[in-house]
Amino acid sequence: MKIGVLAAGAPPSAMVPTFGDYPAMFRALLAGGGHDWRDYDVRRGDWPAAVEDHQAYLVTGSACGVYDPEPWIADLKRFLAQANGRATLVGVCFGHQVMAEAFGGRVIKSPKGWGIGLHEHTVRQAAPWMDGAPAYALAASHQDQVVEVPPGAQVLAGSDFCPNGMLAYAGGSAMSLQLHPEFAPAYAQALIAGRRGIRFPEDQADQAIASLEAPDDHRRIAAWIEVFLARSAPA
Repeated sequence: MKIGVLAAGAPPSAMVPTFGDYPAMFRALLAGGGHDWRDYDVRRGDWPAAVEDHQAYLVTGSACGVYDPEPWIADLKRFLAQANGRATLVGVCFGHQVMAEAFGGRVIKSPKGWGIGLHEHTVRQAAPWMDGAPAYALAASHQDQVVEVPPGAQVLAGSDFCPNGMLAYAGGSAMSLQLHPEFAPAYAQALIAGRRGIRFPEDQADQAIASLEAPDDHRRIAAWIEVFLARSAPA
């Protein structure tokens, strides 16, 4: 399958030699699918020539908020609105939030604060491309949250902290999730450690780093994404 990765952000530069950039993390997550990949740095105006250039698009995380006045964010929302129904769309973290806004939802900087470490989301409604598991655990790294779901979208999973944690959108060709299946535990730990005492209180950071020693469900979610892509991508 031809997949375009819409890179909306990047890891801290010092971490890239060890862990790779966000598109590399997605390629590793979905390495078994035999996909044909191309990356687009949308922050620098790099876009597909046409929506039909790829059967599917993945939208990565970002340090930006969807409400920031960056021109590329508005451009990304327009691209996603145009692509919806013409290509399969998958968004993670910022990608989840920007897809929700592009399709009529609303995102805010949550007064609940930062979610970091290993978080569990309960499955509220299983889609056909899911495997029946009642919950999944993945790395969290977000303060923004989807607080209004777009018209016609279904909430598939979430938690008390993040109720709208996974969405399936009207039309059946787009889904997104707040947590990070592409983050290796070591990367998530290093990211938190680099912000310890700066962005996060030290005790919160220490608890989050320790939580990431537990097993996560990135392989399960990778399988869900693969089945979703196979079921919904245009021919």
